[in-house]
Amino acid sequence: MPSDVAYIHPMLLRQFYDPALAQASYLIGCQATGDAIVIDPLRDVEPYVAAALAEGLRISDVTETHIHADFVSGARELAARTGAKLHLSAEGGPEWQYAFATTDGARLLRDGDRIVVGNIHFDVLHTPGHTPEHLSFIVTDTPSGVGPIGILTGDFVFVGDVGRPDLLETAAKIANTMEAGARTLFASLERFRTLPDHLQVWPGHGAGSACGKALGAIPSSTVGYEKLSNWGVGTTDEAEFVRMVLDGQPEPPKYFAQMKRINREGPPILGQLPAPHQLPASAITALATAKAWLLDLRTAAAFAKQHVPGAISLPASRTFSTWAGWVVPYDVDITLLVPHGTQAADIARHAARELAMIGLDRVDGWLDADAALVAWIDAGHTTGSIEQIEVSALSDSLRAGELHVIDVRGHSEWSAGHLPGVANVPVGYLSDELSALPDAPLVVHCQSGARSAIAASLLHRLGRTDVQNMVGGFNAWQAAALPVER
Repeated sequence: MPSDVAYIHPMLLRQFYDPALAQASYLIGCQATGDAIVIDPLRDVEPYVAAALAEGLRISDVTETHIHADFVSGARELAARTGAKLHLSAEGGPEWQYAFATTDGARLLRDGDRIVVGNIHFDVLHTPGHTPEHLSFIVTDTPSGVGPIGILTGDFVFVGDVGRPDLLETAAKIANTMEAGARTLFASLERFRTLPDHLQVWPGHGAGSACGKALGAIPSSTVGYEKLSNWGVGTTDEAEFVRMVLDGQPEPPKYFAQMKRINREGPPILGQLPAPHQLPASAITALATAKAWLLDLRTAAAFAKQHVPGAISLPASRTFSTWAGWVVPYDVDITLLVPHGTQAADIARHAARELAMIGLDRVDGWLDADAALVAWIDAGHTTGSIEQIEVSALSDSLRAGELHVIDVRGHSEWSAGHLPGVANVPVGYLSDELSALPDAPLVVHCQSGARSAIAASLLHRLGRTDVQNMVGGFNAWQAAALPVER
């Protein structure tokens, strides 16, 4: 390199993606000054601290795009851990202000403000619609001298989709806000369409998130590409946009309302993630007798064959925390029943972490599930089981009027095709609809059998032990060429 050419330290960007939450957060650092900012961090802050250390950066600033509904924000936790300056939205009106902003010394951001991190500028755009206080950040690496490089869109614009504007009504239960939110989102998208095509788009979620209905699975995009391919960005008729954005949105998990409250009031600072301790197998008698919340992490098949009565089947999988948030109350202690094996302690730790990500912090310990079953039986108790029914047998029983079937999929799935005459109660609403269920033997089914296994275990806990699970779900019903109603 010629001596008269100055070396420009490039901006560093690192995306952190959590598959369970389909959530993306970002560390952006100025390698010239060593300063860095983290945007939309999760509550598990160790990955950001470790990445900054590895890159020789100091986390000087922390911010987030909005008051999150699908996970406990780690912004407060990370600021406390690192001493970083906390930046929070002041937009959205009095009902959407952070209650802890003043006590935590946060800088309040409004449209047109700027965060400066070393040589990098983050210009604030107020982009409401998904939520009233939502912000996006236009990123400029100033030494390059070519202007903005990208935009951090949070839950405003995703790859292929836009943030849903109905959560204030469907999750937070604030009446008559869906259509107004949709119109506000449309206005924000008009502003997005004026941005340069070359800007990279770094969204807050990917495929699988309940914050939209058609999110893409690639990690980033550009403004120009979204103008061409994103239905929400491309729809320029307001009435048509409002109709389309509100149509077919999935049911928001129940825990979303809790997340809004926790994140607005201020998540408790953990200091470190929970590390549940192992309990003796003999503890199962007292726990089950007291109707403690026992989450059985074994496979659905193992649970159906034999389990401690009152336990909930929540297999250790990518969707574990989502379904826990749907069915587990926030005011109860939780005990994990972990599959037997050498990895049991690691599975328990990971499960406790996943629960902490959505604010279910009251994990009092874990037991080896096999040992707990043995102890339960040795104490003279009977075990539970869930009967499975094949589609052929179910079809015969339906024709004879011997069984009532409940479809526990989402409303949009049910509307697209369902068993003739079968009612729809999504699994997360079964507790609410318990008294309305037929007083007769029940069969539950979903798309493939995973959700209905959870549903059957929940109904058993609620006293409906006359419930069977349909093997293979709606997929098996269709594969058998049995009639479908729409």
